[in-house]
This record gives sequence, structure tokens and C-alpha cells, in this order.
Amino acid sequence: MVEKGQRGFEDLECYQLALQVLREAYRVARSLPPEEKYNLADQMRRAAASVVLNIAEGYGRYHYLDSLRFYYQARGSLYEVLSAFIACDEVGLTHGELPQQRDLCSGASRSLNGYIRYIRDQRQGHQEYGNQTLREEGPVYELLPDAPDET
Repeated sequence: MVEKGQRGFEDLECYQLALQVLREAYRVARSLPPEEKYNLADQMRRAAASVVLNIAEGYGRYHYLDSLRFYYQARGSLYEVLSAFIACDEVGLTHGELPQQRDLCSGASRSLNGYIRYIRDQRQGHQEYGNQTLREEGPVYELLPDAPDET
């Protein structure tokens, strides 16, 4: 799967930075009051976990377009975590931590964007599949004339 001495996605800088965001999100979530346990704390933990999980899943995909889909999802979740940090600061649940949290998320975002550019430029799987995309057809709905009343 990976060469000896390498750990695959775990060696990616963007993954390492996403883990730092995850640890910070969990730290903040633990410090929130009990009434936020199932609201903001839960949302923050799920979004932070989504970042690292989507990077890992994208790494495991073969075609670059498939991989990019997961990296874009990870990027969206990263901004969701940043928004949760901002929300905590705005309503007074955290104090003075936002500048460091912004820097952490900004660094993770820059790294992830760089990796996305790299993957896009590599175009792995393009030779085999070209620009073909897989699309599922939606259900077909038909309008039928009213059935006569059977009274």
C-alpha cells in the first residue's frame, strides 16, 4: 500500500495540521458549558473529525477527481470548525483564543489548498479514464390522468 517507512496519508502536512485542528476543537468542546454539549460542542467535534476523515478517504481513492471531491469536503468542514471557534468567541464561551485558532485553521487551509493543487496537477487516473464522469440518473416521474372514481 505504501513504501516502507511511509505511512501514507498520515505523512501529509495537511493531515497533520488537520489533526491539530481536531485536538483544538475537542479541547474547546470539553470546556463548553453543559447546555452546549449536544449543540455547538457536538457540531464542532463532528466538523473537525470530518476534516481528517475526508483527507484520509480522499487519499484512498484512485482517480484524482474522486479524491478532490473528498478534499473539497474536508476544506468545507475546516471552515465550519473555524466558524464554531468564532461563534464561541462571539458569545463569550472562549476568551482570547480566536487569533491562534484562526492561525491554526488558516495554516491547515493553506496546506490543504496546496495539496489540492498538487493532486489536480497530477491528474492520477486520467490516462485510464479520461474526463469521463460517473453520474446516477434520478428517478423518472410521470403524471398520469386521473383514474375514474369507482363508486
